[in-house]
Formats: sequence, C-alpha cells, structure tokens
Amino acid sequence: MTDALPIILPLYFAVYFGVAFVLKSVMVARRIGKSPMVLPDDDSAYGLIGCYFKVVLIGLLLYVLVYAFFPTIYPSFLPIRILEASAAQYAGLSLMLIALVWTVVAQNHMRDSWRIGIDSNAKTALVTNGLFAHSRNPIFLGMALVLLGLMLVTPNALTAGFLVIGFVLMQIQIRLEEDYMVTMHGSGYEQYRQRVRRWI
Repeated sequence: MTDALPIILPLYFAVYFGVAFVLKSVMVARRIGKSPMVLPDDDSAYGLIGCYFKVVLIGLLLYVLVYAFFPTIYPSFLPIRILEASAAQYAGLSLMLIALVWTVVAQNHMRDSWRIGIDSNAKTALVTNGLFAHSRNPIFLGMALVLLGLMLVTPNALTAGFLVIGFVLMQIQIRLEEDYMVTMHGSGYEQYRQRVRRWI
C-alpha cells in the first residue's frame, strides 16, 4: 500500500479538486453567467478566513507533491508512528473516496445555488433536500473527511495540522454563512436549522 501512495494521492487530489471545484465552478458559471467563486479579497475578517483557506489549500497540494516526488523529506514531517498501520491507511483511503462521492452529490443537490463563499449579490435558493436533509453543511463535511482521511493515510504533524486548522476554518466559515442564510431566508432557514444538524 505505502509504495502506491505517491501515485494514489496526487491522482486523488487532482480528481477531487478538478471535479468537485474546477469543473463544478465552470458548469455553474455557465448557467448563472458569473463565477461562483465569491471569496472576498479584502482586509475584512471574512476576507482573512478566505485567505487562510487558500493558504491551507496550497499547503495541502504542495504536501501531496512533495510526498510523491521527494519521499526522503517525509521524516521531516514528524510521522506519528502509533498511527502507521495498513488498517489506518485503508480506512483513510475509504474516507477519502466516500468524501469525493459525497461532495459531488451534495454539489449536485445545490445546483445553481452552489458558491465558494458568500454571494451577497444574489439570492440563491434554500436547498433542504438530498444530503441537505441530513446535514446543513455536507460539502464542508466532505472536506473534513478528506483531511481526516489524509491524516490516517500519512499520519504526521503536518497532516494533523491541516486537519485541525482546516476544521477550525470550516467552523468559522460555516457560522459566517449560516448568519447570512438567516438574513437571506429568515424563518425558513431558522426552521431548517432547528430540524437538521450542522454536520450530520
């Protein structure tokens, strides 16, 4: 298993980000006539969270490439030896595969309401069906599963850091988005929030 990971991980992330974000963004942009990527590029708290998300994403992609092409550097990432087991790796890869399918399905349920960030210039539809009937934030849940899976596949201080920092950023972003959803959809979203859990 370990020998195949330098090939599996880059391929996985190429597919995950290529299908779940790039392709989906292009498809939605064609239908709505503008980019669904609306993370602000300013000095606000919301802009800062968006900046940190980008830094984590770039760091994650760099880590996968370094792991694949410069394996001798891996010990510098402080491996967590107690978690290094084939069972953990298989569990991690399973979580990552589930997360890919889960994320794509959730995005399809959102259809034209899907955004990366808060689109304050458009009133998108409130989606409560499909996976959104079980989780208010299934896409963020999928992203968290990817980070957890990666940490199980290659357990070290860096992937553990990606998991913790990514989860904290998601928690903040979710609350920003939920506050906005209350403003946009009012009592409809409040009722939905009372009925469906934030994660699952």
